[in-house]
Amino acid sequence: MGIFLLTAVFSGGYFLGVEGYRLNWENALKVKIDRQVPPDKNVDFSLFWRVWDTLSARYFDKTKLIPSEMVYGAIQGMVASLGDPYTVFLKPSENKIVQEDLNGSFEGVGIQIGFRAARLVVIAPLPDSPAEEAGIRAGDFIIHIKDENKDIDMGTGGIALPDAVAAIRGKAGTKVTLTLAREGSEEPIAVEVKRAKLEVPSVTLEFVGEGKKVAHLRVIKFSSETASEWDEKVSEILKNPDADSVIIDLRNNPGGYLQAAVDVASDFIETGKIVVVEEKSDGSKNEFKVEKLGKLMKYKMVVLVNEGSASASEILAGALRDQKKIQLVGTKTFGKGTIQEPIEIQGGSGLHITTARWLTPDGTWVNEEGLEPDVKIEDDEKTQTDEQLQKAIEILSNF
Repeated sequence: MGIFLLTAVFSGGYFLGVEGYRLNWENALKVKIDRQVPPDKNVDFSLFWRVWDTLSARYFDKTKLIPSEMVYGAIQGMVASLGDPYTVFLKPSENKIVQEDLNGSFEGVGIQIGFRAARLVVIAPLPDSPAEEAGIRAGDFIIHIKDENKDIDMGTGGIALPDAVAAIRGKAGTKVTLTLAREGSEEPIAVEVKRAKLEVPSVTLEFVGEGKKVAHLRVIKFSSETASEWDEKVSEILKNPDADSVIIDLRNNPGGYLQAAVDVASDFIETGKIVVVEEKSDGSKNEFKVEKLGKLMKYKMVVLVNEGSASASEILAGALRDQKKIQLVGTKTFGKGTIQEPIEIQGGSGLHITTARWLTPDGTWVNEEGLEPDVKIEDDEKTQTDEQLQKAIEILSNF
């Protein structure tokens, strides 16, 4: 079973080199996927090569005509024609960034980004990141990016996700200015953020509430390290004789690996479905079920969510509510109901391709809709108190 993600020339003598590149283009990619006949069997590729050859012969700045970059650009354009912002072709440098994100160590401002209504949006700032410290919030639309050192000064209309990531990412100590559109604010907000080296765990734990009886488990993202980090924190809870309740905090968790969400859910659900994956191509369904004996089923619990809870976070929240009737507390979630499979292509490049959509155990598709909380409460930015967390503690104390 694949790994599924719920967050990717000249004239003269050089002309002969271009011809050789054309002939070896297909072989160089070495995509190990069964070839299928395209829907339109009469596609005429002569137009592509005519444009290629015309650029090769007539474009005035020959230094800009780099065969490998032209091929990458052509592939990215082909993938973008699908109109799915989450199906992307990643050049080696871009694919490396994605892997760094999932591994939890990188340099940047510390935000997860995606799309809402085809606009670039902040899914979530990472905790204690430069972005969070600068006041960037989940749900902010990024409308402009400026970085003088990288000679970037551009709007984000029609931008591809890898291009946005590449523009915002940078070396620690450098600065980038993001112009934001925020709900409730009439004027755009320009925020200068200083990049930093970030080491981000996927799970944190603290005991809160009266008598420190409530285990506050914050899942920051679902990465390759989540399972081991989760098991360590669960062991700490089991060793605490006073602990009787658990808060699963999925606020500002943008998602990650589907399997990591299934592993976490299996610690609370005795048997049954956690998520249903539906392949659009043939309508087939694959049910991911509980895979182990849960260690935290005896504890009282609630789940914290907000507009930054997306994808794998919504899988976990939806499963716990559908299967265990556990309350969701906070604000409506992001609403990303599709699954991407990362495929390594060649030379470090990759393709993240939407292969399916997912449904909660009760058959809900959250895409563009999100999950409505059972107890709706906003966090007041003007106070030092975490009102949502306090509400969760209050609910547990009244069980």
